[in-house]
Amino acid sequence: MHSLPPNTFKQALASGRPLIGLWCNFAHLASVECVAQSGFDWLLLDMEHTQSNLDTISSQLLALRGTPSAAVVRVPSNDMAFIKRLLDAGTSNLMVPNIRSAAEAAEAVSYTRFAPQGLRGVAGSTRGGGYTRYKDYMARANDEIALVLQIESREALDELDAICRVPGVDAVFIGPADLAASLGYRGQVAHPEVQAAISKAIAIGKAAGKAVGILTVDGKGEPYLAQGATMVGVGTDMHLLIAAADALAARFKAVVS
Repeated sequence: MHSLPPNTFKQALASGRPLIGLWCNFAHLASVECVAQSGFDWLLLDMEHTQSNLDTISSQLLALRGTPSAAVVRVPSNDMAFIKRLLDAGTSNLMVPNIRSAAEAAEAVSYTRFAPQGLRGVAGSTRGGGYTRYKDYMARANDEIALVLQIESREALDELDAICRVPGVDAVFIGPADLAASLGYRGQVAHPEVQAAISKAIAIGKAAGKAVGILTVDGKGEPYLAQGATMVGVGTDMHLLIAAADALAARFKAVVS
């Protein structure tokens, strides 16, 4: 009998060990496939701020099969239809942006669970269900979804402990750019008040027993790891390309000038 594979990324989140990831902005199979063997624990496939659609994500999920990197898909919003279709497409790890309250967190959880625990529409003939070959899919699917909720506003900070304690939430992930804007420091993630809010959020998440994540685009994730964040994005494919391309062009422009 074919059985639904266990979600090892969900297990790793619960273990509390550091998980290092890379943000993938490019809506292409090859770019994800290229970094899939780099050694990152997870790769974020983004639908919120990129041109990626369901077909793009479906191909990227296939590109990551059998690699060391777990796929985490960020949906555009806390939307039942988007979440349902991504789960049917084989997504096991979801990130939902801009969750502001425990009520919104509970909604997100409900969209990832079949009834009676949630509102997800039932279909077992999908890629997620192994095209009917996972005979235990209906019994186990609810338990094998990892749900990561983004904390990106002052309101979310005020509700963070309650958000963390919603059953079915596996991790909270701080969005530093949006959080800085919400606090009145748009474009100033390094501002002391923003960094203090981030530190407070990490502490609250840890105290609630949840994995806490954050993204840094400049590769400087060590301070967040030291504070106890465990799902740390240490860069983006776009920033890596820009940095390498700019440095290479500058090097040879200096030679010929």
